[in-house]
Amino acid sequence: MTPTQTRRYHHGDLRAALLTRAEETLQEKGPGALSLRELARNLGVSHAAPSRHFKDKQALLDALAVAGFDRLAETLTASQEDVGETFAERVAAIARAYVNFATANAELLDLMYAKKHDPTASETLVAASQRWGEQVLGLIAHGQHRNEVRKGPLERVGLPLFATLHGFASLASSGVLPAETLEHGLDDVIEHMLRGCAPE
Repeated sequence: MTPTQTRRYHHGDLRAALLTRAEETLQEKGPGALSLRELARNLGVSHAAPSRHFKDKQALLDALAVAGFDRLAETLTASQEDVGETFAERVAAIARAYVNFATANAELLDLMYAKKHDPTASETLVAASQRWGEQVLGLIAHGQHRNEVRKGPLERVGLPLFATLHGFASLASSGVLPAETLEHGLDDVIEHMLRGCAPE
């Protein structure tokens, strides 16, 4: 790393660089391999430099989880562009986006949900963790308005949908499901979710 690059980190890019490298380490080796000192060495800055952005490893993990939930929300929002207006089309798009995110970011997803349920989770993390659920609840409300989704409180209609989708995504990202079954398996899961949400 050149002196110019090191100085640039000191001027505001170090936090982003630490998060990027931390996520790469997380995906390659798991959370146990994360070390602020090692990340600093890897980026060519002093071992004390990361402490300006993260007081300890716990703070780094929290920031990784928040960034993960933010990226998930962006991914799900993007999935709704250029799709039809029906609930079925929108659910299929969001389900595929969620499973794709989960399989591409398995270690990060595990960390996101572990940190979300940590009693010491920050308000920022709790708020970030709720965004994707709010997106799905909005989708359900839209479906109810179109008479494509059964009536009832959004949370009660949404919970089985959340559980089914996240459960399949967890199986897919953990490697439990053979790769050749993923596509038709997801088709079946989407069909199951739609039946569960259908008007009575």
